[in-house]
Amino acid sequence: MPDELSTAPPSAPVLYSGDRLAQARAFAGLTDEALRVRAIRAARDKDFEDLWALTLACLSSDTSAGVRVSPHTLRAYKTGVKVVVEHASVHAWNLTHPGRREPALYVASLSASGLKPATVQARVAAASALYRALRWAGATDADPFGDVKRPKDRTKGIVKNPPYRADFVQAMLAEADAQEAVLVLLLTHAGLRIAEALAVEWGNIDLRRRRLLVAHGKGDKARIVPLSARLREALEALKAEMVSTPTSRLFSFSAYSSAYERLQKLALKCGREHEFRGFHAGRKYAGTQLYAAVKDFTRVAGFLGHEQVDTTRRYVELPEDDLDEVMEGFV
Repeated sequence: MPDELSTAPPSAPVLYSGDRLAQARAFAGLTDEALRVRAIRAARDKDFEDLWALTLACLSSDTSAGVRVSPHTLRAYKTGVKVVVEHASVHAWNLTHPGRREPALYVASLSASGLKPATVQARVAAASALYRALRWAGATDADPFGDVKRPKDRTKGIVKNPPYRADFVQAMLAEADAQEAVLVLLLTHAGLRIAEALAVEWGNIDLRRRRLLVAHGKGDKARIVPLSARLREALEALKAEMVSTPTSRLFSFSAYSSAYERLQKLALKCGREHEFRGFHAGRKYAGTQLYAAVKDFTRVAGFLGHEQVDTTRRYVELPEDDLDEVMEGFV
């Protein structure tokens, strides 16, 4: 799945990794025949709950990411599985033996409904995950979305979802409590993904050396991130506030939905709720600010934890007049 899928808040909780592993074991512990029968029955009855449980078990045990698939990505998959199952019910699909043209018509219907290309792509990825799970369970050999054409979005991601503006970040910080200030700065100064930010513990922070260890980044890869003076100041303030109730964690909340609600209310408090676009715009703010200072995509990629520099290019907003001074010197 893409690094960025949606800025909408989740409507339902997603299992933690330990729960996912237990569920995957429950499915994998069935005999081949029992698993196949259960999957066929769920597909026949268009039973979303069982089909999602099957998909989650497969994602957790039979993919390279396994139980490390982020809750954010799982929410997108869950929504996509629900949408395709509802579509199959309305249009009388045989899920285990879909018609040759039905998947393409499904994709066309998603596009015709007004969804953005990126959302359509996410829905198709979820449908593909459902069929991977059905094949994993032995319920079908079908891979109906394997060669379906997906709409391409010609609009650059940095244009669709640009970085937050500095005045918005400052307005949020001016109204934030100690925990909210640290969270905002972990996103906009340290450039962390929301899952990485919520997982930070005091043991990962070295204020003397001005460094933060991201112990479990995307793909379970660790990296060291330098701490800005503003972020160190916010961490010191939070630490002082927590003296009476010491804990290893920075935040009293750990769920994506709780963090989203906190920052959404913070934006509302400073009268700029229309500017709040989730977490990734903060990460793009960090990438854009750093590139402006170092002019090196490779260094920014390492800072953000990107394997590919091309990914980083989608996180950096370049000024329109970036080449003006260079061109002025042409001879």
